[in-house]
Amino acid sequence: MLSEPRAGRLAAWGNALIAHLVSPDDAAVAIVGEDAVHRVEGLPGEAAPVGLTLALGRLRALGAVGLRIALPAPGHPLGLSGPPEFNARALEAEEAVICEGAALGLVPEVYEAGPEGDVHVEVVWHCLPVREAPPADVPSLGEAERELAEALRDATEVLTRLDVAGSGPVAEAAVAAYRARAERSSGREVLAPGYPPRAVRVLELAQRVGMLVSLASENGHGGAVSASEMAARGDALRPVERVARRAQVAAYNSVVVERGMR
Repeated sequence: MLSEPRAGRLAAWGNALIAHLVSPDDAAVAIVGEDAVHRVEGLPGEAAPVGLTLALGRLRALGAVGLRIALPAPGHPLGLSGPPEFNARALEAEEAVICEGAALGLVPEVYEAGPEGDVHVEVVWHCLPVREAPPADVPSLGEAERELAEALRDATEVLTRLDVAGSGPVAEAAVAAYRARAERSSGREVLAPGYPPRAVRVLELAQRVGMLVSLASENGHGGAVSASEMAARGDALRPVERVARRAQVAAYNSVVVERGMR
C-alpha cells in the first residue's frame, strides 16, 4: 500500500486551498510532489485536460466545499459512495478523491515515460460524477487511533516471527530500508495546513503500520516454512492492512468531517 497516496496529497492540499490557508500555486506544487506533472481530464466546461491550479479553482466554482479520499480494495469499497462506474474506476486505481458539494470525483491514471534511469511520472485525474451519499466504512479519528494501536502490535508480532536472519539479504535490506524510512519520516509534515494534530498522529501511525505490513508480506518466507504457515501469516496481516487503510482515510477526511459537524 502507498504510504502517501496521490489522492491523499490532492485532498489534503485541496482542503487547505479551500480553507484559504495556502495559495493555488503552493497547493499544486505540493500535490505534484516528485511527479513530473498532473492534469485533470473531464472537468465540466473544459474540453481538454487542464492543469491542477485551474482544476482546483474550477472545482471550487462548481461548489466543492471539501475533498475526501477513498482507498478501496477488492471486497472493501472504503470511502466510496457510488455510482458503480466510479467505484469500478476507483477500485482499479486503488484510490480516488470525492468532492463534497459538487457531486464529482477524481481517479488518477499514472503514466511513466522516459528512458531507463530517467523515468518521469505523469498523472491524469479523470473527473467523473459521483453519488452524494455517506462514504463506506470510514471510521472516526478516535476509532481509527484505537484500532491502530492494536494493529501495530499485531503487525510487529508477525514481523518478528519472520526469522529475518534466515530469510537472507533481501529481507535484511527491507528491514534496514523500513527503519531508515521511519527515521526520515519522523517530524516531517505529513498533512497540509489546517489539519488537527490528532489527524497527523493517526496518519503517521497508519503509514508505519502499512510499511510493516508491506515488509512482512513481500520479503521472503521468513519463519513461514510451510504453505499452511504462510497462509496463516497472510490471514493475520490482511485485517491489519485494512485497519491501516481505514485510518489513512479517516485522517485525510478529518477536516471535511469537522466542517460538516459545525
